[in-house]
Amino acid sequence: MKKTLISPPGHPASRGAYSPGLLVEHGGVSTLYVTGQLAVDPSGNVVAPFDAAAQTEYVFGLVGAVLKAAGMDFADVVKVTTFLTHMPDFEKFSPVRNRYFAETKPVSTLLEIKGLAKEGCCVEVEVVAVK
Repeated sequence: MKKTLISPPGHPASRGAYSPGLLVEHGGVSTLYVTGQLAVDPSGNVVAPFDAAAQTEYVFGLVGAVLKAAGMDFADVVKVTTFLTHMPDFEKFSPVRNRYFAETKPVSTLLEIKGLAKEGCCVEVEVVAVK
């Protein structure tokens, strides 16, 4: 089994002992685990504080960058986990997510939580992709 840390150029710096992505290759199958992505720019500033629609767009851009750096894309995603701090924001989140997964329809979990790691963030998305 081979493990490769994935960190796209210009990606926000990790705030701890983790990587944006971990690619695991085993038996001819590549599985990518993408850390939960927040709407934080490379300088550590929250993008569009408390704006679920804008943050969702930004977060999916970050997820896409990790996928691309691992040689994958959204068609390879098999599992999505979403964390929202305010469930009514689902109406703003859902159309964006649906654009990325209109054809592939990965399994999905959605949770409402009290807060996220950065004040002002209201959306976090993590994915698992297989190729």
